Amino acid sequence: MAREAQPNSRKTAGEPGGFFSPRRFASRDDGPIHRFTESPICRIEPPAAPAHAGRRTEPENSSMPPHNTDDVRIRELKELTPPAHLIREFALGEAVSELIYNARQAMHRILHGMDDRLIVIIGPCSIHDTKAALEYAGRLVQERERFASELEIVMRVYFEKPRTTVGWKGLINDPHLDNSFKINDGLRTARELLLQINEMGLPAGTEYLDMISPQYIADLISWGAIGARTTESQVHRELASGLSCPVGFKNGTDGNVKIAVDAIKAASQPHHFLSVTKGGHSAIVSTAGNEDCHVILRGGKAPNYDADSVNAACADIGKAGLAARLMIDASHANSSKKHENQIPVCADIGRQIAAGDERIVGVMVESHLVEGRQDLKEGCPLTYGQSITDACINWDDSVKVLEGLAEAVKARRVARGSGN
Repeated sequence: MAREAQPNSRKTAGEPGGFFSPRRFASRDDGPIHRFTESPICRIEPPAAPAHAGRRTEPENSSMPPHNTDDVRIRELKELTPPAHLIREFALGEAVSELIYNARQAMHRILHGMDDRLIVIIGPCSIHDTKAALEYAGRLVQERERFASELEIVMRVYFEKPRTTVGWKGLINDPHLDNSFKINDGLRTARELLLQINEMGLPAGTEYLDMISPQYIADLISWGAIGARTTESQVHRELASGLSCPVGFKNGTDGNVKIAVDAIKAASQPHHFLSVTKGGHSAIVSTAGNEDCHVILRGGKAPNYDADSVNAACADIGKAGLAARLMIDASHANSSKKHENQIPVCADIGRQIAAGDERIVGVMVESHLVEGRQDLKEGCPLTYGQSITDACINWDDSVKVLEGLAEAVKARRVARGSGN
């Protein structure tokens, strides 16, 4: 997840590492891997105050306080598997480490104008079926190799879903899709799947929603996102300042781009916040700042992928003293929440790129094996390869979108006189 800041040090996105440096915060348990299961209620008692603390002490015969004021609405607490255990169980090999490092470095160069390729974050809205995810990854890695000269393709592998009200919150929160909330199982499944996808030769991108789960998976992530509902959140900006990968901030749900611009400025600076170590202990995180944060246009009250909207957003970015480069999400409000509209949206973005616009450095697409979406209903079988959250375009259309974006990059090179 984040790195511990060193004096006068700045690290690029390509450098290995999760949230803390694992060498500094390694688990003290060097024995065999322990499998943590969903434990029964765990009652956590506060430590006794030292005698010299200066606090007023009550007489021995004093009665208990008349009201309980702690954990009034907490039903139970369950122990969470320490990150170090899962990191050892599903450890990065040399090839995976090299893949992630190179992908992060490639995106760093694209974001800073040193590589004219286009970042494409494409994949299911969310992961609920690991078998389907692996089949999708097996297909996508072939397209990554096919378009390597034009596109830096990263698979969208989202395990956590923000909710306006209620609903399924993702594979980590409820991996068995049955409201059992076996979060330890979810963390294990998420890390194992990420490792398998990376071992195929395919980098992964995800959205970060909390301060703890990154410690379990961030070393396997090449690109991260902060969603429209959390871009304005201070703790998410602090988190992004320490993540080891490039991070995109989406504009607000109302279309406000300035909050995303403010977020990338904030995330570029060092911060201090609370999280946990790889051993699972509470800790103060000191970050170095992340120079690879960028704005993602995802629409708002109206779409904002068109040339006029790109010009306006880049003007806002430039006014803040930042490089006028951005990514565009073809889904969500930019598709008017109609998955099939992603295809003409990507075509429009492609025309802007082909005309020579170098400010568009990336595109996001929600794609799956099967078109559309389905509801998660108890007792009803699910259609294999179809989303249970936002609707997605199908595989064949996804390939056509990638082909179009690759051709747009080639045309931009011709327009700029930098290629044939």
